[in-house]
Amino acid sequence: MITEKTAEQSRQMVDDVYRSESRRVFATLIRLLGDFDRAEDALHDAFAAALNQWPRDGIPANPRAWLVSTGRFKAIDGIRRRARFDASLAALAEQLDADGDAFDVLDEEGIEDDRLRLIFTCCHPALSADARIALTLREICGLTTEEIARAFLTAPSTLAQRIVRAKAKIRDARIPYQVPAPADLPDRLDAVLHVIYLVFNEGYSASSGGSVTRPDLSGEAIRLARLLSELLPEPEAMGLLALMLLHESRRAARTSADGDLILLEDQDRSLWSRDQIAEGTALVERVLLSRRFGPYTLQAAIAAVHAEAPTPAATDWAQIVGLYVVLARVEPSPVVGLNRAVAIAMRDGPAAGLAQIDAILARGDLADYYLAHAARADLCRRLGRIADARAAYGRALGLTRQEPERRFLERRLAALPG
Repeated sequence: MITEKTAEQSRQMVDDVYRSESRRVFATLIRLLGDFDRAEDALHDAFAAALNQWPRDGIPANPRAWLVSTGRFKAIDGIRRRARFDASLAALAEQLDADGDAFDVLDEEGIEDDRLRLIFTCCHPALSADARIALTLREICGLTTEEIARAFLTAPSTLAQRIVRAKAKIRDARIPYQVPAPADLPDRLDAVLHVIYLVFNEGYSASSGGSVTRPDLSGEAIRLARLLSELLPEPEAMGLLALMLLHESRRAARTSADGDLILLEDQDRSLWSRDQIAEGTALVERVLLSRRFGPYTLQAAIAAVHAEAPTPAATDWAQIVGLYVVLARVEPSPVVGLNRAVAIAMRDGPAAGLAQIDAILARGDLADYYLAHAARADLCRRLGRIADARAAYGRALGLTRQEPERRFLERRLAALPG
């Protein structure tokens, strides 16, 4: 007899399995059923069956395999029922049923491969950048449409349409559900890493809103990078994971109790996570020794130099400038130039850094990037060029959309003499 207590325990077990296994089950169902929406329905049907049967029959020895098998069976059964009204579905049901031999040899390694296939499918270069991010967060991370829309300040209906169009593109373009061949891997891996990097950046330093950070997004990005590094231990995948861990290690020190922004030089370094620093630094060292590193690893190496400095004054700015010089050769960009200019200012003095920033802005680069104007304002302030500092802070204020950054700039502006 099923008691109320037993039923509640079983429901809790189903909830636990859903949190830990649902995305793995979903990835395998996509491979077996060949369609995102069909797999999503099958996933929900499988867990509904679990809620009904597990309290009565007990938890199966392999819950994941049970869920995959149940979801697949229910999907094929549903297609057969609908085939009475659509003859084309009968052929699909027969094909899916015939593919059962592949399912019979399902194993742990195959399921993990399914997760890797799903990552590359969601990040396929045929999809727009926005679609890749939305699809990755929805289908791999399991975030709801509302959660993703809220994170990126997009209407849920707009976000939902973006996901629908991405799935249709995958279906209509017959984008293969597979890990790229070795010859195609570098370009495709870059797209995957870029999506994870963008998700982390939005979580680590929100582009707008009332908070400096979004821990849910940066946490999902780290989880994705860790999964990718485990399934495909390529140097730059590990380099990206190292970069994110080293940045994330400073989260607790980046804001005050009131949610105000605290700059790196003013942070309480005792709040930094030593475990994340140790893991990130070890990954950086491992990748650098491989001599197959790229821009993510170089950025991680810079973050590691910061992490290893016990005080701001002890920071090895010469090493950081050198790393930025290498990074600029590997991946030249105005933002890298700006960061190098700030490092030069710390090594050689504010005048040297300001000359670099002025050259970047004179070229028209970063004219609408608030951090460029904020950095210029700070160097002008340090040089006693108060009018220039005031103008630059004003320009930065007009460009930022994050409230803590706005409050920080307003305080800096108000503190200027005169």
